[in-house]
Amino acid sequence: MKGQEWYQTDTVAEEYEAKRFSRGGRLIDRREKEAVLDAIGPVEDKNVLEVACGTGRFTVMLAERDADIVGLDISGPMLQQGREKAQAAGVDDHVEFMRGDAARLPFPDNHFDTVLAMRFFHLADTPAAFLAEMRRVAKEQVFFDTFNRFSTRSLYNWALPMGSRLYSRWEIDRLLDGADLELAEESHDWVLPYGFYRKIPNELAASFRSIDTAIGGTPLGDKVASVSYWNTHVSPQ
Repeated sequence: MKGQEWYQTDTVAEEYEAKRFSRGGRLIDRREKEAVLDAIGPVEDKNVLEVACGTGRFTVMLAERDADIVGLDISGPMLQQGREKAQAAGVDDHVEFMRGDAARLPFPDNHFDTVLAMRFFHLADTPAAFLAEMRRVAKEQVFFDTFNRFSTRSLYNWALPMGSRLYSRWEIDRLLDGADLELAEESHDWVLPYGFYRKIPNELAASFRSIDTAIGGTPLGDKVASVSYWNTHVSPQ
């Protein structure tokens, strides 16, 4: 995984959300949570696994909607942030945070109704292996997002210290075929890269977001979007 040592430090965990989801980044947080809820639908009593849960943004959100959820991450400090967040929200009885490796998930086959991973595949050095593990432990659904190769994200990548793994549609189709997953629904968004929104005030970001979504609503929108959300179903045996 890219930047694994950096990701597991206490400082990164403490500053993670403040750096990414303040200012214009609030729009990103809202949209990502909306994408997860749209894909998963009603989650009450669902057994859910979030891979690379980080500070528990989605884990806690789903627990608040009565999902029974496990959040798995490689970073102990990130998991501690998630535990504190779950306790503050009063949902720690619905959540278990575990430290573990996404390449070797410590669960039996078909154990979870839904498995999701957000902000994960852009760091994956072996995405096919990770997706195969997610599919193995999923009974019904696997949901994840990717950054797109032919988009403004390519330009933004040049400025990043670690860069990101970018995916073409052909690569996604190959990954899904290899994992025996059926694409149920896809959506594409964010003509402007995330980094742009994080640098500007929330009030200004809202205006740019209006332009962004207007472009996204045109026939060109899906082709230039920097982020894609993939809702897949486990293929029947």
